[in-house]
Amino acid sequence: MEFSAKQIATFIQGEILGDENATVHTFAKIEEGIPGAISFLANPKYTSYIYTTQSSIVLVNKDFIPEHEIKATLIKVDNAYESLAKLLNMYEMSKPKKQGIHSLAYVSSTAQIGKNVYIGPFAYIGENCIVGDDTLIYPHAYLGDGVTVGNHCTVYSNVSIYHDCRIGNACILHSGVVIGADGFGFAPTPDGYEKIPQIGIVILEDSVEIGANTCVDRATMGATVIRKGVKLDNLIQIAHNDEIGSHTVMAAQAGIAGSTKVGEWCMIGGQVGLAGHAKIGDKVSIAAQSGIPGNVASGSQIMGSPAFDAKKYFKASVAYKKLPEMYTEVHALRRELEELKQQLNK
Repeated sequence: MEFSAKQIATFIQGEILGDENATVHTFAKIEEGIPGAISFLANPKYTSYIYTTQSSIVLVNKDFIPEHEIKATLIKVDNAYESLAKLLNMYEMSKPKKQGIHSLAYVSSTAQIGKNVYIGPFAYIGENCIVGDDTLIYPHAYLGDGVTVGNHCTVYSNVSIYHDCRIGNACILHSGVVIGADGFGFAPTPDGYEKIPQIGIVILEDSVEIGANTCVDRATMGATVIRKGVKLDNLIQIAHNDEIGSHTVMAAQAGIAGSTKVGEWCMIGGQVGLAGHAKIGDKVSIAAQSGIPGNVASGSQIMGSPAFDAKKYFKASVAYKKLPEMYTEVHALRRELEELKQQLNK
């Protein structure tokens, strides 16, 4: 499928500099551009490539001013990265969608299956499940009894959704995701640990995307809730009775202990650990590998373990590197001070 610069500019409301009839049929990074490809420039570190790229069209921000001649046709937009995302979504939506229930899939007679649904071979759809319109269930996916999956969802291979959990509309669950496994609840006894039944569920609201091998545990009672627009990376643990606020993003290997509430529009880096029963405010930024022992106020930017204000952390890091020299200096000052005391006592 081919698109002209004029068609693209109309779709993303951009301004063309160059040949409006230039056409593209694929995407490429600006440093790996080829004829017939569209690229983008958002990071100034890659500016030099715009003068040598072979891509036919390049998306740039409106404030970009060329310093040399550029062969490619430019389309100026408010935000090149966001415009690229729109184009990639349009390209993805233009691909033909799978439909139909494969003969090797198991679908319970009590399940309700919507229109234009795809259910691949060896997928399992349990009793009283509901699968919405235009949803894709790939091979070897498992939907336990009473599971609800909304419209326009994608459930990739080897995803397991335990009984009674609810998935909203336009959600994407990547391979290996487990929704609704038991929360980590055990009561210590003289004979060991007695399991506490986890009778709650997991609720995913609309437009949630969860990366490969991420686990969201069911609640002990009530629900573990992932709010609208949340994006979780691969290999993340969300424990029982957690609540992740809308539009929060979380990088790989983060772990959230039980009954913690994370606010809206938070950004949580890789390998961050949040203690249980903590309350994280809205628009909080937590740097990678930080350890959070308790509550965090809205708007905070923190890092470290235990984490504290990011600016103070950087200052402390500089001082930490100088500790050996500072120790030597303090030791020398102490020695001089003792010598002065001895002289004064004489």
